[in-house]
Amino acid sequence: MRQEVYYKNYEEKPIKLSIITATWNVEKFLPRVIKNLQEQSDKDFEWIISDGASSDKTLEILKNTEGINIKIISGEDFGIYDALNKGIKACNGEFYLVIGADDELYPDAIKDYKDAIDGNVDIVTAYIDTTHDKSKPNSGARWIKAQFHYVSAHAVGSIYRTSLHKKFGYYSRKFPIAADQLFILTAAKYGVKIKTIQKVVGKFSDDGVSSIDTLGTICEFYRVQIAMGENKFLQTALFILRLIKNFRKM
Repeated sequence: MRQEVYYKNYEEKPIKLSIITATWNVEKFLPRVIKNLQEQSDKDFEWIISDGASSDKTLEILKNTEGINIKIISGEDFGIYDALNKGIKACNGEFYLVIGADDELYPDAIKDYKDAIDGNVDIVTAYIDTTHDKSKPNSGARWIKAQFHYVSAHAVGSIYRTSLHKKFGYYSRKFPIAADQLFILTAAKYGVKIKTIQKVVGKFSDDGVSSIDTLGTICEFYRVQIAMGENKFLQTALFILRLIKNFRKM
C-alpha cells in the first residue's frame, strides 16, 4: 500500500509532546484547528497528520500551513485507529495528544499538559468541554464508566506516554470504535500512573463516529467490558438498558 510523507516547517528532534490527528476529507474543519494550534502559548510541539488519502483540499490546506511543525503521512488506512497507530509510530514526542480535525484546543492546552509531565506519570488527563456539558475524569465506577473512570476523554482530554504502546500494543483493529477504551483499561489494569489536572484544555466535538453510531458504540463498549473481565451478567443488563435508553437515536 503506497504511502507518502510530507514535511512542513518540520524539525526532527526529541520533544515532550506530539499532536496526532487522523484525517480524511476534512477541509471544512481544518481552518479552526490550524488556528488553534498556531495560537498555542507553547509552540514547541509537532503535529502529525495521518491522512487516509483525502481527495478534497485537506492535503493542500495542510501543505500551505505556516507556523506549525507538520509531518503528513498520507495513504489508505483501515479506519481511525489504524491511522492513529501510523501517527504514533511516526511521532518523536515523549507523549502524544490525539485531536480530531473538528475538535478545539484552548490556547494554554499544550502548556498545561507539558507542565503536568513528570518522570513517573504515564497518562495526564484534564477537563474538557463538550457540546452539552463539561467532562471530567473519575466520573463514575469502572464497571459503569469504563475508561471514563480514569480519563475525561481519549481525544483532547488526555495525553499518553508514547512508550506505553511498546508494553501494551497499539490500538486494536478488532474494535473500530472503542479501541481506545481497550487500550486505556489495559494500561490502567497494569498500574500505569494517571495524573489529573483541573484545567479545561479544549472542546471535544460530537461529530465523530462514536457520537453518531450509537448502536455500534454501545455494542463495542459492552464487548470491551467483557474482554476486560467485568461481570458478564451485570454488563449484559447494562447493555440492554443502554439500548432501551438510546432507542430513538438508533
